[in-house]
Amino acid sequence: MNRRRRPNHRQFGAVADINIANLVDVVLVLLIIFMISAPLLQSGIEVELPKTRAAVLEDEVTGVIVTIDDKGGIYINDVWANPDDFIERLQREMQIENTASVYLRGDSAVAYGNAINVIGQIKEAGIENIGLVTAYEEKTTSRSEK
Repeated sequence: MNRRRRPNHRQFGAVADINIANLVDVVLVLLIIFMISAPLLQSGIEVELPKTRAAVLEDEVTGVIVTIDDKGGIYINDVWANPDDFIERLQREMQIENTASVYLRGDSAVAYGNAINVIGQIKEAGIENIGLVTAYEEKTTSRSEK
């Protein structure tokens, strides 16, 4: 007669050690993913701003940012805007952000006519506070000044 044997508790006892190798692997993979994706989230639309020695604003400014890229694409807060409904989307964004200011970022390769066209549409929407965003140009000393 075969008897059923009870499992020996000493043989199948609870394990007090926690294997954290898998946890460390997952955490390191997540760390790498976040390190790679974080700069992409902050970059927005890539434009090469024209350089000027104009005064730099010290305070954090708030407003809707309109960007014109080097191909002439128009973006409102880094989201592409269809030229047909640009004014409506701009007014909607301004209501959402509760602001009266628009800041225009334009690539240095943008044709002057395109920038003026966008400024005209912004003015047509009844917005008077328009700022032009530029990159700060460091003052270089020429040889004659030395």
